[in-house]
Amino acid sequence: MDSNKPKVVHDLSPMMVVYEDGTIQRFLGNDLVPPSLDDPSLQVKSKDVVFSPENNLSSRIYLPKTISSDQKLPLLVYYHGGAFCIESPFSATYHAYLNKLVEEANIIAVSVDYRLVPEHPIPAAYEDSWAALKWVASHFNGEGSEEWLNNHADLNKVFLAGDSAGGNIAHYIAMRNSEEKLTGVDISGIVLVHPYFWGEVAVGDEVNNLEGRKKIESFWRYTHPNVGLDDPLINPECDPNLGRLGCSGSVLVIVAEKDILKDRGWWYYERLKKSGFKGNVEIMEAKEETHVFHLFKPTCENAIIMLKKIASFLNQMS
Repeated sequence: MDSNKPKVVHDLSPMMVVYEDGTIQRFLGNDLVPPSLDDPSLQVKSKDVVFSPENNLSSRIYLPKTISSDQKLPLLVYYHGGAFCIESPFSATYHAYLNKLVEEANIIAVSVDYRLVPEHPIPAAYEDSWAALKWVASHFNGEGSEEWLNNHADLNKVFLAGDSAGGNIAHYIAMRNSEEKLTGVDISGIVLVHPYFWGEVAVGDEVNNLEGRKKIESFWRYTHPNVGLDDPLINPECDPNLGRLGCSGSVLVIVAEKDILKDRGWWYYERLKKSGFKGNVEIMEAKEETHVFHLFKPTCENAIIMLKKIASFLNQMS
């Protein structure tokens, strides 16, 4: 054994490892790719735009190439997953997924970057994600800093979406918007893909998966050690204002049969329906699939079905 090798203090495999000397080794999300303004193989163009100069944060914006000069399209604000610790809107995985989704749904998308744990403890990720929506809202009168949004975004048809931790963030942003009510945007719908919710008391099949529960809980306790598993940030059931979710239309929850987070997705679906929320709530389950399978198997049948379902949802709501 190499005595000079630093000791592991947090093993969050397969995502990352943190060593005693402060070194962080991330295993996913490191394959960053540039935006694609002129790639002839794509039907979508993209570029990176700064939304938070003080924190050096950008969003990657996607626009269909077929759009006409005066055409307005629904806008999707997308929050990536990764347990608040890894990934980026600029990774090859998310760049490929947003290209496919924007092409399929014929929308504009803003894929949001946010600061990661442990360099930037929570609530940095939530604050950055809120700052991104505020930046989007600044374009409501056509005088914002980004021409694609000024010219083509219909801010009366704004959608929030995210997978895993990004689904958690999308829910949080909608709840915050119900309280602070940003001028200039109407959240018409929300898509939560395999959302990262949890709680102190096991639900569904969680009772038979103690090892899985321990793993999921370790991620949350690491990212937010001062907040328990029944805080509304991770357990929406504990939020007395759940029924005020800031969305004027529908919510689509997507789960995967073999994902340990599946029962939390179903639980959220049931609780939201009973909360007094005035919109419609839908749920979709992919059989025989695991957590965020669509990102790693984008051409499989279930991933294609899911992509088309999300695109249909966005278009129906708009």
